[in-house]
Amino acid sequence: MSLQCGIVGLPNVGKSTLFNCLSSARAQAANFPFCTIEPNVGVITVPDGRLAELARIDNPKRVIPTTIEIVDIAGLVKGASRGEGLGNKFLANIRDTDAIIHVLRCFDNDNVTHVDGSVDPVRDKEIIDAELQLKDLETIENRIGKVQKQAQTGGDKTAKRLYDILVQYQTALREGRSARTVALDNREDRKLVRELCLLTDKPVLYVCNVDEASAVKGNLYVEAVREAIKNENAGLLVVAASAEADIAELDDPEERQLFLSEIGLSESGVSSLIKAAYRLLDLQTYFTTGPDESRAWTFTRGIRAPQAAGIIHSDFERGFIRAEVIKYDDYVALGSEKACREAGRIAIEGKDYVVQDGDIMHFLFNV
Repeated sequence: MSLQCGIVGLPNVGKSTLFNCLSSARAQAANFPFCTIEPNVGVITVPDGRLAELARIDNPKRVIPTTIEIVDIAGLVKGASRGEGLGNKFLANIRDTDAIIHVLRCFDNDNVTHVDGSVDPVRDKEIIDAELQLKDLETIENRIGKVQKQAQTGGDKTAKRLYDILVQYQTALREGRSARTVALDNREDRKLVRELCLLTDKPVLYVCNVDEASAVKGNLYVEAVREAIKNENAGLLVVAASAEADIAELDDPEERQLFLSEIGLSESGVSSLIKAAYRLLDLQTYFTTGPDESRAWTFTRGIRAPQAAGIIHSDFERGFIRAEVIKYDDYVALGSEKACREAGRIAIEGKDYVVQDGDIMHFLFNV
């Protein structure tokens, strides 16, 4: 499944520096607003040591990790919802993403100008939130105008339900709350509004960009952000983007690890961010492995075996018969599919099986 996270924030908060760390693509990073005009897109792998272990066991011809697309979207400014600072184009780019990585400047540096003249990550967050909320309110009110009459006089139950949901969103947005704070009753309600692609309904991860000295414990700016988002269903991650950029320039993995150890980190902020984005979207991984290929497959938590098979190919889902499932720990402990089969550690699962993170799967189908 193709997944995309958009990096947003005010100009000069470290978005492009962070993107450059995440991707082999190199976005222009300069000390002036709008240095990124077209969105840069990088495809990055999700770190997962389990895939490397399976490849070590099976020695396959190919190893294919799961990936996420990261989009570096140009800096938003106050008034973006009205088109200020090329805002409409940028907002359209955000609409296409599955989740938002919101970068906040949490460091002091007189050599890096701030578009509003001072460092205040909570204020910066509120500026971006307000612009996204205003754009969503415009979307909601346009849709209300189209369905209101049908909902009130046409006897269409679906239109009536959609209208009621839209009014809930309208109320929240007018109160300065994001769409994600509206709790919908069921999955069917969620389907009704999915096509709206509301900007503030997307999962969000706040990334506090700090100086190197604050990479481990954060700082007062980070604590202010943590307090500001405590009632949001959102994640928070501390990253020292400038230090990460230096680490990314090192070719030797041992040198990278030494650099991390020197600043008190066990893994890079980039790896932590990728994993956090994966969790943010409620995603997990199952594997297929053998002499030809070891591969990681992304799925949404809670799906059943036929839908997981369909991620590989629609024919697998359409003609699903059963799945053979090996638990990762069993595969590693016994050392091969053959050994797992001989030990009775392969489970035969049907259409109702809920796929678990780390499952090694083989699908039988007929079309």
